[in-house]
Amino acid sequence: MQFCPKCGNLLIAEVKNGKRIYVCSKCGHIVRSKKVSSTDISEKINHDNEKILIFDEKKELEQYPKTKVICPECGNTEAYWYLQQTRGGDEPQTKFLKCTKCGHAWREY
Repeated sequence: MQFCPKCGNLLIAEVKNGKRIYVCSKCGHIVRSKKVSSTDISEKINHDNEKILIFDEKKELEQYPKTKVICPECGNTEAYWYLQQTRGGDEPQTKFLKCTKCGHAWREY
């Protein structure tokens, strides 16, 4: 990739008479190359089995408030909760809960 020395625009490669030239589409400046050579573009991809953690559910849940409620699965008395509008705007919000001990999730309407 080359840029025009006059205006800084990207030069476009062309082949004329077996020689490569680079022409600026903005100002018309020409840069000559001695011979035509192919350009190889490659990218190395690392295939390690390293996993990238995008979403950490434990840290995300710690941001939610807790409430005293009995988990229907394990009987624990504390759960994270949040409200979300799942139906029409004239309907009440739905309360979602997730047990702090076993992770069971349920909702209350």
